[in-house]
Amino acid sequence: MDWLEEFNNGVPNIEYFFYRNNTPDWKIEPSTTNFIDITYILGGSADYIINGKKVSVTKGNLLCIPENSAREATSHSAGLFECFAINFRMDNDNTENAEKVRLGLPLISNIGIQSDIISHYKRLNEDWLRRPPGYIMKTKAHFMLILQRFLEMLIYEVDSFNFDHRIKTAIRHITENYSEDVTIQQVAEMVQLNPTYFGALFKKETRMTFKNYLNMIRLNQAEDMLRMGKSNVSEVAIKCGFKDMFYFSRLYKQHKGIPPSAIKP
Repeated sequence: MDWLEEFNNGVPNIEYFFYRNNTPDWKIEPSTTNFIDITYILGGSADYIINGKKVSVTKGNLLCIPENSAREATSHSAGLFECFAINFRMDNDNTENAEKVRLGLPLISNIGIQSDIISHYKRLNEDWLRRPPGYIMKTKAHFMLILQRFLEMLIYEVDSFNFDHRIKTAIRHITENYSEDVTIQQVAEMVQLNPTYFGALFKKETRMTFKNYLNMIRLNQAEDMLRMGKSNVSEVAIKCGFKDMFYFSRLYKQHKGIPPSAIKP
C-alpha cells in the first residue's frame, strides 16, 4: 500500500480543530475542502453529502473525507450532534509534494466509542484551546496517536488498547525477556491459561501466532543492534534469543529481505 507508507511516515499539520456540540439545525454549507477532514461522532446523527454521495453518520462512526472533496452536511437529530472534527494536511519526509499524501482510510467506518481515543481528543482539545508553550508539537503528538489507532483498527484490524489483559501481560513479558528462553507453555502458565487456549487467544488478539510474535520482537531488536555495529551477527543472534545462528540468518532474510551480514552501521 503506497498510500499507507506515505501516510504512516507523515506528520499532520492541523489547520482547524473543534469539538462540536451543535443544535439540531446545524449545517455545513456546500464547499470544496482543501484539507483532510476526520470527524469522530460521539452522539446524535447527521447527513453528509460527499462528492455527490449521501452519507449518514451516527454515534460511533468515523468519517474520513479526503482532500479536495465537495462537502456539505445537515443535522437531522432531535438531540445535539456531538463530534470531534479535525481539518489537517499531511507533510511527508519521503515526498517533496505533500499533496501526494492520500488519506486511504474508508469514507465511513463504525469504530464504536473508544475511551482511549476520546481521552486523546480531550487532551488535544485542552492544549489547542489553552495554547501552552510548545502546543503545536503537543497537539500533533496527540493527533498522531489518534491516527495510529485509526490505522491500527481500520487497516491492520488490530485493537491493542482493548486486548485481553492476559495478552497485554504476555506481550509485556515477551518484550522484556525476548533474549531468554521464552516458551508458550511458560507464558501461558504465567497468565494462568491452558497453552492451547492461550495460543488461540493470543492469535485472535494480535493476528499473529505466539512464535511469530516472539520472532518479530527478536528480529526487530536484532536489526537495531546490527545497525549500531557494536556486535557481529553471531553475537546479535545470541543476545536476541536465537541459539542457532544459521536459523537466525535464514529467518532474518525471510522477514527483512536481506541477510543480517548485509546490515551496515
